[in-house]
Amino acid sequence: MNLRLVFTLIALAAVICSALGVVYTRHESRRSAVQLGSLEDQRDSYIAEWSRLQLEQAVLSDASQVESKARRQLRMKSPGDTVILVIEP
Repeated sequence: MNLRLVFTLIALAAVICSALGVVYTRHESRRSAVQLGSLEDQRDSYIAEWSRLQLEQAVLSDASQVESKARRQLRMKSPGDTVILVIEP
């Protein structure tokens, strides 16, 4: 009878350890899922910011924008025809 009690206690301890393992694994799984969602939101935010920056770069590098800004802020103007020198390669 004593041996039977020992086996029962060992089996009970194994079941409890297994149950705790399942609880811990589910908790880690849920924590990882929340972290993944947060990282995906951050990635989407970075993608949107990258798109905005590319659009801004395209607008700022447009030749008409550069010329307009040069004329307006730096008071630059086109040189006369006699000043332009064309060099052939």
